[in-house]
Amino acid sequence: MRQALTGLTTRGRCFVAAGFSAALSALILGEKDLLRVAVFLVALPLIAAFLVARTQFRLSCQRVISPARVPAGEPATVRLTLDNISRIPTGLLLLEDNLPYILGGRPRFVIDRVPAGDSRTVHYEAKGELRGRYRIGPLRLRLADPFGLVELTRGFSGTDLLTVVPTVHPLPTLGLGGAWSTGGDSSSRSVAVQGDDDAATREYRDGDDLRKVHWRSTARIGKLMVRREEQPWQTRAALLLDARLSRHRGEGAGSSFEWSVSSTASVGMHLGRLGYSLRLFSDSGELHTGTDEDFSAGHQLLDQLAIFASSSNLEMDRGVQALRHANEDGLLVAVLGDIGPDEAQALATGRGGTARSIAVLCDVSSWMSGAGADRAAVFARHGASVSVLRRSGWRVVIGGRDRTITEAWAQVGVSAFASAGGSMTFGVEPAAVS
Repeated sequence: MRQALTGLTTRGRCFVAAGFSAALSALILGEKDLLRVAVFLVALPLIAAFLVARTQFRLSCQRVISPARVPAGEPATVRLTLDNISRIPTGLLLLEDNLPYILGGRPRFVIDRVPAGDSRTVHYEAKGELRGRYRIGPLRLRLADPFGLVELTRGFSGTDLLTVVPTVHPLPTLGLGGAWSTGGDSSSRSVAVQGDDDAATREYRDGDDLRKVHWRSTARIGKLMVRREEQPWQTRAALLLDARLSRHRGEGAGSSFEWSVSSTASVGMHLGRLGYSLRLFSDSGELHTGTDEDFSAGHQLLDQLAIFASSSNLEMDRGVQALRHANEDGLLVAVLGDIGPDEAQALATGRGGTARSIAVLCDVSSWMSGAGADRAAVFARHGASVSVLRRSGWRVVIGGRDRTITEAWAQVGVSAFASAGGSMTFGVEPAAVS
């Protein structure tokens, strides 16, 4: 009963205050009729609180999010089903689901009456403009009397996750190459005759079989290395994402960093559909799925990129070293921000001579307004990096604020001629600074 009294609404408190005021006036003026009104004003909220507090019905709630993984800017439907599992009907119910503000305002619903053993279903839309993983719930239930004098809040404990993944753009199918155990469009390399264990090594991770330790590589590198198990008949590729915040421009969903994350997701999903075994690297090192090193499953890549955050690193050394230690000689697609020619040279030096490498350079100058000295410097550094990578045999394509990854990826085949020609400028070039 004490809890019910604390649940008096503003209307209920006004009734009680008006009742006491009327009672005091009745005593002063000697008006019995006014005293009856005062008793009624005070008794009505108290009776309502008693009835609400005696409510004994039991409810269960089920929340279904469809789809549970949605691209940024697209809505997901949240469906709530409320079951009355008691033997008595409910009264007036007010439902409020706990929704992060970035997904929209908190949805509220009014349910008049739920008979015993019956259920009610309501739904609403949640739309996230920024990628991430958001927790929806718990559902809060408000019990109210018909006059709106008392409200009691009860909550469910269950919550669900909505994953807002980067936008994935369709890419044209082109001849890309890669590394695997046979020929075809990929570069061939020798494989151990005994079975699937390749001579290539990678750094030891928690849970690896100690019998797979490659002691020669461990002694040469100075770190515990294990033999990498390769699946024959499967092309391999690595994705490198430059996440350094200092090398990107813009804010929020329209920034060059978000453009790069979306492009990485698009390329990864495209390669996964083509049968590539994927590994994901950033300027901080290699990223893992938690179970293995392969991001070929699209949901694993998208889930990782959904929570991928920018870094405060100033250099790409850790990412380049991780790529080198991984001995990943398959196809490499590097999505880069504002890199300098020295960084481009260091990245190109770490790759094998026959390995296929594609650089998706984000022209961050297109995110900079005006024609100041800063934008001119960024543009000049961008052009020098393009030349360095192309002279090293890389295919280079340019993306920007007004050019999607779909348009840039279509130039991969054209940029191969530019790579072969060194100083030739076929392919997409950054727009001139105005």
